[in-house]
Amino acid sequence: MILRPLLDRLKEERALEGLLGRRRATLAVAEPARAIVLASLIEQAERAPFVIAVPTNAEAEQLSNDLKNFLDPSEVVLFPAWETLPFERISPAIETMGKRIEILHQLEDSGDSPKVIVASGKALVQQVGPESEKNTPINLSLNDEIDQTSLVKDLVSVGYRREYQVEHRGEFAVRGSIVDIWPSTYETPIRLDLWGDVIERLTEFSISSQRSTAEHEAVKIFPCRELLPTEEIRKQAESLIGKEPWGREQWERLANGEIFDGMESWLPWLTPKEKVLFDFIGDDGLVVVVEPSRFKDRISDLRAEETDLVTALADTWGAQHDKFPSLHTEWERLLEVTNAPQWSLTVTPEGPETSIVPAHGWERTGIGQKNIFQTLSTLLGDGYQVVIVADGDATANRLVEKMADEGVELQRSTGHLDPSTSLGQVIVGTLEKGFVLADSRIAVITEAEVTGRRRTHRRGPRRKAAVRIFEDLQPGDYVVHEFHGVARFTGLVTRTLGGIERDYLLLEYRGDDRLYLPTEQIDTIRPYTGGDSPSLSRMGGTDWEKSRARVRSAVAEIAQELVLLYQKRITTKGRAFSPDTPWQQEMEQSFPFQETPDQLSAIESVKEDMENVSPMDRLVCGDVGFGKTEIALRAVFKAVQDGTQAAVLVPTTLLAQQHGQTFADRFASYPIRVEVLSRFLTPSESRRVLRDLAEGSVDVVIGTHRLLSDDVKFKELGLLVVDEEQRFGVTHKEKIKQIKNDVDVLTLTATPIPRTLEMSLTGIRDLSLLNTPPSDRQPILTYVGEYDEKAAVEAIRRELLREGQVFFVHNRVADIEQVAQGLKELVPEARIAVAHGQMDETTLENVVLDFWEGSYDVLVCTTIIESGIDMPTVNTLVVDRADLLGLGQMHQLRGRVGRAGQRAYAYLFTPMDKSLSEEAYERLRTIGETTELGSGFRIAMRDLEIRGAGNILGTGQSGHIAAVGYDLYCQMVTEAVAELTGRTPEKPLEIRVEVPVDAHLPKDYVSRNDLRLEAYRRLADAGIKTGAEGIEEIQAEWEDRYGPIPDPAVALLQVGRLRALCARLGISELIVSKAPNGGIYGKSEYVARCSPVSLPLSRQARLKRLHKDAIYKTDQKVLLLPVSSNSDRKDSDEIAVNVFKMLEDLVPMVDSSNSPIAS
Repeated sequence: MILRPLLDRLKEERALEGLLGRRRATLAVAEPARAIVLASLIEQAERAPFVIAVPTNAEAEQLSNDLKNFLDPSEVVLFPAWETLPFERISPAIETMGKRIEILHQLEDSGDSPKVIVASGKALVQQVGPESEKNTPINLSLNDEIDQTSLVKDLVSVGYRREYQVEHRGEFAVRGSIVDIWPSTYETPIRLDLWGDVIERLTEFSISSQRSTAEHEAVKIFPCRELLPTEEIRKQAESLIGKEPWGREQWERLANGEIFDGMESWLPWLTPKEKVLFDFIGDDGLVVVVEPSRFKDRISDLRAEETDLVTALADTWGAQHDKFPSLHTEWERLLEVTNAPQWSLTVTPEGPETSIVPAHGWERTGIGQKNIFQTLSTLLGDGYQVVIVADGDATANRLVEKMADEGVELQRSTGHLDPSTSLGQVIVGTLEKGFVLADSRIAVITEAEVTGRRRTHRRGPRRKAAVRIFEDLQPGDYVVHEFHGVARFTGLVTRTLGGIERDYLLLEYRGDDRLYLPTEQIDTIRPYTGGDSPSLSRMGGTDWEKSRARVRSAVAEIAQELVLLYQKRITTKGRAFSPDTPWQQEMEQSFPFQETPDQLSAIESVKEDMENVSPMDRLVCGDVGFGKTEIALRAVFKAVQDGTQAAVLVPTTLLAQQHGQTFADRFASYPIRVEVLSRFLTPSESRRVLRDLAEGSVDVVIGTHRLLSDDVKFKELGLLVVDEEQRFGVTHKEKIKQIKNDVDVLTLTATPIPRTLEMSLTGIRDLSLLNTPPSDRQPILTYVGEYDEKAAVEAIRRELLREGQVFFVHNRVADIEQVAQGLKELVPEARIAVAHGQMDETTLENVVLDFWEGSYDVLVCTTIIESGIDMPTVNTLVVDRADLLGLGQMHQLRGRVGRAGQRAYAYLFTPMDKSLSEEAYERLRTIGETTELGSGFRIAMRDLEIRGAGNILGTGQSGHIAAVGYDLYCQMVTEAVAELTGRTPEKPLEIRVEVPVDAHLPKDYVSRNDLRLEAYRRLADAGIKTGAEGIEEIQAEWEDRYGPIPDPAVALLQVGRLRALCARLGISELIVSKAPNGGIYGKSEYVARCSPVSLPLSRQARLKRLHKDAIYKTDQKVLLLPVSSNSDRKDSDEIAVNVFKMLEDLVPMVDSSNSPIAS
């Protein structure tokens, strides 16, 4: 809407005036000016809805985004196509189905109909669900009276799935009076808090913390399934059981009213009459088809590919393919029902009757950057309204200054354009391309076109990292107790001891030994990571102590070497870089995404390290596509700002090329010279780069191991970035060590090799973890199995059907051409190219660039694509010999697909009838099981288990990790290093608090064991680290997430407060028990034994005055306090409250040396 004032200038455009009122018309306009011309037609035509049909999904998305610059964003909607393919065993995204249903419902409700609908060919020819338009939303408002049971029933009937905790769209959860729902069309989930039957509170809540955030007045909950098992659908499915027995399994599930993944694939079989979007467009609407010939070709391709897929599948299922109804209808059928006028929009005139809007983009003008200022100045002089659309505030301000320096005066506009000014204007927006309209005297240019920097993906929100501590701890898992050794966790149990009900973690040891661990001591155990199935320790036996002693002596040797490394690193004086400059902040603002919390934390840590005088050595471990490159980019910019050079070391030539392009694009507005040093350069080009590098005129060099050659000299190297660190061998690492004595080093990887990971986890190197995925990234569906030609062909055909591309990885150069030829015969319609590392550089570069630009559909290649190549349209990966690849390699390869938010597939095949080694089997099992986003670090940890880490600094393998578990091993190394360097490691404060009250989380309040474990862990942690404020925060969270807190949980929180107070007062043991008979403690029923307690004389006098029956033993530092209770209830928190008040009043706080603070 920021550019809306420009539309007034188009009202005089003759070609547009001539179209109005006609039922059939054709208009020719250049593609960059398409959005503004369509926006003007929408404003002038006064018809609704205005449906714009474009050939592909990507074009539909781009056009809808561009239109929002000229129209009210709420008036423009994108009608999405399903991401899935016919007969796929997964359903389309809940968000996609919800959005489609919402738009169809709005079209039926004329008062709510959208003004502009943009849709791709695929979305328009694809059938919509039966009765989709009649699926009315569930409307909920604050203070509404609702029946919770009926609401649950309604949600289930429209496809929502009940879970204990909402984490994905289309889920709902009920916990007492709290109802959580993630509606299909909302960005965030919604929480209803009921008081009886009345909605007392209506809020959004965060997935990561499960805490409420913004408040709402009302919400609309649309169905999350386009195909629902209504009575008609069930009857139709039942009739198919006999008619089409090949699909019996699916028909029976549908006939039984089940809702399951992939059910939408069967929609054409179940609907008596096909319906498409255009059937809902009334006579008041208007249809514009963009590039009709391309549009029709796209529909023909879609239908042909669906027919091929059906033929292949029908043979497999034993069905007759000619009887299969199509999911996609024909072009001729599209406009059969609607009587709305139909216009065509082309790029070039198709005949003399075609109306033309004279326009052009900036790419074809041939204007270089030096002449751009002159051109804009000329246009302003000719009376053009000139607008520059910048990416961010900082660059907008800088463009105004830069233009002023070149003699072009521009006005900085905020919010919207100023129609009254004759000056050119700079405004912040997200336009894809600029344009010039000669007749209307309008010139719009984007920042990318001014600076030469390419635009990347648009800004989008990022997910917040979810907290994962006990998420993976299941009954049967192994854990390590610090004092008792390796045990098997068998679950969370509730026991009553002495009439008091509490929760315990049940741990099984060797023999029949069992340990009931109180939940407040949960921090004494940690999950076991080491061998496959360790032997259990015996409680009270000596073998655990022997194991620890054996590991401790081995650790002591390693620690000595580590200390030398530490001291060398700490005593070496590096360069302390200056704080951030305004240019740094400006460059960072041009990042086209919202940074994730992890990313910001890692960036902050890197900058702190760089500003420190000790050389940086930091490992950033983040999954593929989680934003590691951006961290490196900012570090490189910071180094160059301070007058030093930066080197980026990458494993492959292709990645060097891609990084070179990325860095050059981002630094295009600054006087920074970026060069790539790789085998793609001619000898003379290489010599020039090396000469300039030595002279200091090259600021950033990006290269492969060629950078480690002896002839590469830097004038002043300040930062070395090592990308995809796992790909470099030992000799390369030794070379890097020679370079990096006093240079800051930043290492990036998704799957660190075990030794690197160990060095980071034991503190030799600093570690930053990125756990937060981009908002639109979906987990990759991974299939692991024996090679099946039909499955591979089907995978390729499916990808072609949804306009995507395929990586087919065959890791042997000798017969890669034969494999490609075989694929050409199997899938003749696919355009296939070959790429491998032995090709000459020009051929390889051309093949990869052509594939990137969409000239090929399938790239048959070696693992050369493993490292960092970013190709957003590649969504399917096929690997024909996955058994020969390492775990990290497979994860890296899998991370190359699905980078643009599309659902991605990975097919990892092994040879038929060939037995796999145990290691290969474990690797494939791990990659198949670990598909969630952010799993690279976990895969590396699993790799550590499968392969073992060996000695950190040497070459020997050892069983030390398997003996005590990885976490404890790391802790022991850290402690040993601390002792040698004279630092006393802080021992965790152990506090034992026992109060005779029922203090636990009842199962009917928090029923899921992992959430109860996590709640207990956080409470134990808060008691020691964050004190009373942390406990209050937990109380607020429980009330928000689970509803009113029951008495046993209130008592548990009070015991937590008591524990926090003990930590503050230096008390390690507080036991409340029944007072002995004999009246020694007066009439009090209970006595609290506290130790150690240091009471100054003034406090002792106060004790005697206020509590005459209390006893203080000075020599033993023990305080015995009589405690009264007026309640007979076991779950009353009164005892804990009374003890808390007395201790707070009597005992002074202690300082770090455990001495009381004078009061």
